[in-house]
Amino acid sequence: MILAKNISYSYAHVPIYNDSSFSIVKGDKVALVGPNGAGKSTLFKLLMKEEHVIDGSLQITGKVGYVPQEIKHDPILDAAVDIHSYIDPEFKKQTYELILMLSSLEVNADLLDTPRKLSGGQRTKLALLRAIIEEPDILLLDEPTNFLDTEGKRWIMEFLSEYPNTLIVISHDISLLDRHIKKVIAINPMSKKIEEYKGNYSKYVKLKGENDEMLQRQFDNNQKEITRMKKGLHKMARMSSEKGARARANVQTRIDRITAALPQLPKELAHIKFTLPEPIRTSEIPISAKSIGKSYNDDVILSDVSLSIRRGERIVLYGPNGAGKSTFIKILMERLQPDTGEIVKDEKLHIGYFSQEFETFDFSKTILETVETSCSLPLTQIRPILSKFNFLRERIYQTVGTLSGGEKTRLSIALLMLQGYNLLILDEPTTYLDMESQKIILEALKSYTGAMLFVSHTEEFVEGLTPNRIMLLPENKIKYWLPKDITNYSS
Repeated sequence: MILAKNISYSYAHVPIYNDSSFSIVKGDKVALVGPNGAGKSTLFKLLMKEEHVIDGSLQITGKVGYVPQEIKHDPILDAAVDIHSYIDPEFKKQTYELILMLSSLEVNADLLDTPRKLSGGQRTKLALLRAIIEEPDILLLDEPTNFLDTEGKRWIMEFLSEYPNTLIVISHDISLLDRHIKKVIAINPMSKKIEEYKGNYSKYVKLKGENDEMLQRQFDNNQKEITRMKKGLHKMARMSSEKGARARANVQTRIDRITAALPQLPKELAHIKFTLPEPIRTSEIPISAKSIGKSYNDDVILSDVSLSIRRGERIVLYGPNGAGKSTFIKILMERLQPDTGEIVKDEKLHIGYFSQEFETFDFSKTILETVETSCSLPLTQIRPILSKFNFLRERIYQTVGTLSGGEKTRLSIALLMLQGYNLLILDEPTTYLDMESQKIILEALKSYTGAMLFVSHTEEFVEGLTPNRIMLLPENKIKYWLPKDITNYSS
């Protein structure tokens, strides 16, 4: 189905893959993994023949379908008479089947016959349904669980297990990868190789961890050998004879050879220390929502919702799509007025807000320029924090417009943490993140000492932040956090 032999590809003279080989046979369920910016989307473009390898051969047999992370413009959808003709142009499904599929992805069935302005998330869900119904020989899915709550994710997982053809999935949803994936294709940005691992994601992590440990030992041993030889070279400096000069040259050649062959360690093995600005201290209760109510026409979104956030407390806001989470957040941010109730804030409260949009970025500015514009910190403090978010060395001079969705998310969170906010409100911060970026964000947020209210359906991320309490909507219940709470409340 797919056979790659010694393929190489470069972008703007920068190598993305070097001399890489892998194979995917019919019916394989494959996870494509690698850090943001490693070349996952580029590999999808190669498989769709939008780009072409520079060296080697890439053989693809069968029809390829593709659903990206988010679709803002789709000429086929824009030209469609109605939604029904878009998602099922050959009328393979009965109307009731389409309604069930739409419902599983939290899309209103009224859309079938009534074209209207659609959000990026709705467009992506419709494109996913269209691809599922078409059943291409090879289906490429880029973050298929974005914009879905727990029930929607379950539906996708069932689909993955039953899809009759080849699937290649990019996803940060670990449970999805573990349950339904039989092979992992990993892009190693350090070696520029595409690596194959048999088994699910957990097995890949275990094998990769063992490889990384071996790489660390090799690195340490070679460093010790270089140090030993340099000491010997220093002692040999007193040897002024021709024989001594040749001996020194031989030792230097060996040092150069070992240094050149030193393995590049994975970024996750780097231990970068950084200090965050200390948030301004507030009163014990910096913000309270009292008896909040909000409706749109006859549709009640929030009713008698109250929440007091304590200083330094972490609260996860949880509920299915449509439960009113985003509405409640907008009211807390005073971007939306409630119909009833009030928000009471401490005068020293300074809120940092993350949403899934990046409209505040100037895409022409570099990462460093973006940070310097937003906060007045010295470069000596900015650099370590950007490094912790995986923007290393020359990367800080890259323009924001060239970043992937996950890299923009990392930059957004870094900016929030650099500005000394004493309350962070995060709306699905893991949406565009691969596993490595998710871990980077999680580790950085663990060190944040201010209060935090966040929305996330990624169980591992929520558990990693160990919230103090969980607020459930639409039930309007607040409980103390217990391990695996999301699993319990969504079952």
